Amino acid sequence: MGGVPFEEEYVTEEPTAESLATPEDEAPIKQRKNGLYPGVSDELAANMRSGWADTELRDLQPIEQAPHTARRRAALSARFPGERLVVPAGNLRTRSNDTEYPFRASTEYVYLTGDQTHDGVLVLEPTGAEGHTATVYLLPRSNRENGEFWLDGQGELWVGRRHSLAEAEQLLGIPAADVRELPAALAEATGPVRVVRGHDAGIEAALGEKTTAARDEELRVFLSELRLVKDEWEIGQLQAAVDSTVRGFEDVVKVLDKAEATSERYIEGTFFLRARVEGNDVGYGSICAAGPHATTLHWVRNDGDVRSGDLLLLDAGVETRSLYTADVTRTLPINGRFNALQRKIYDAVYEAQEAGIAAVRPGARYLDFHEAAQRVLATRLVEWGLLGDMDVEKVLELGLQRRWTLHGTGHMLGLDVHDCAAARRETYADGTLEPGMCLTVEPGLYFQADDLTVPEEYRGIGVRIEDDILVTEDGNRNLSAGLPRTADEIEAWMARLKG
Repeated sequence: MGGVPFEEEYVTEEPTAESLATPEDEAPIKQRKNGLYPGVSDELAANMRSGWADTELRDLQPIEQAPHTARRRAALSARFPGERLVVPAGNLRTRSNDTEYPFRASTEYVYLTGDQTHDGVLVLEPTGAEGHTATVYLLPRSNRENGEFWLDGQGELWVGRRHSLAEAEQLLGIPAADVRELPAALAEATGPVRVVRGHDAGIEAALGEKTTAARDEELRVFLSELRLVKDEWEIGQLQAAVDSTVRGFEDVVKVLDKAEATSERYIEGTFFLRARVEGNDVGYGSICAAGPHATTLHWVRNDGDVRSGDLLLLDAGVETRSLYTADVTRTLPINGRFNALQRKIYDAVYEAQEAGIAAVRPGARYLDFHEAAQRVLATRLVEWGLLGDMDVEKVLELGLQRRWTLHGTGHMLGLDVHDCAAARRETYADGTLEPGMCLTVEPGLYFQADDLTVPEEYRGIGVRIEDDILVTEDGNRNLSAGLPRTADEIEAWMARLKG
């Protein structure tokens, strides 16, 4: 990390309800145990307080999603009339000593505000039996009077400028207030209140026993279900995430020779570069699984060898700057050509995916695409003699194909890679597909290296094909159709990219 003179001098602590409630000009900035300077002279402090230009940004335009977030807040207000609703962004988390993990605001907070700053809190105050007024509580700009801006570990000279409250109001279209005043206000508040738990311990502590786990879970479930159907802006963000992901997969194919000379980490780093250049980050830990690692569903160590003749299972997605993520998988022959057995297994998975995608349409059961894909895979496993003389119906009844298919065939996609996960089962897994829903279709076959129930040549082969599918008015649209899927298309695509 760059420099130590001031950052190493003062302690930066996780905010608490008590510390956030302390006025900024009274909050002490604590000296570090092993700081290199004994203190700050009055003359230096006075010097640092003066001589700074006015950098306030004026006449800002609202962010793109502002009208959409307003509509979502209105739906939330209608669902919980007369109740105070508290939705925190979350706090920074320490990685090691005075370094923090990259911050990612809570999905619920981003969905309702469009803001991504740490320590933010959205509060909907009831205006009576119906309606709410929304306020977003944020950290204001760093104080220059008490030296916070240059002495504190989260001061603007250390981590960069943040928006003033007036700027935030213009950008978000929501009245903004100082979040440090919120804990005291919540502690004194009366009436029913709900909070999205698990993101801000200080806010939860300030609310004390005003909330209950059951009522708070109802709020979380509602917000999860509200995200099941995407609006046009969200669909555009998902398409942008997928388009960047397609380019990231192309980047990887072009450097497979370098990955062979190093490890799976080269693949991970190559895709990450695309994610950071065109988006915010990867939407989840990239799975760069070569050879037998492809049989481990969430192989994210990415430290294994990349060998010609093996398959590479690449499961990765770019997360846009608005935090919508793609989730795409392709299984690629590292040398550019499938051998006969690899192709046989790949073709079975492709056939299963085709059946699954065909089942995605409005009015269909959510489970239809999963069951269609599993039926194809069970049929192939029986044909290959891996399940003795059992018929397909019995295999499916007993779930015996799951030894090699392992996982469900897909999930909802959006701000979270497994979006809407808190939704009730009757509205999600046992629900009905509607236009605007976006889900993955991702069947796979995985033959573990130590699986003695399959022929030796199968062992260590894992294949998954995953695409992001939007439910439309008349069927579906494959958002990730820019990547080839058939074995022949994969080979031709790789040959072209490798030149």
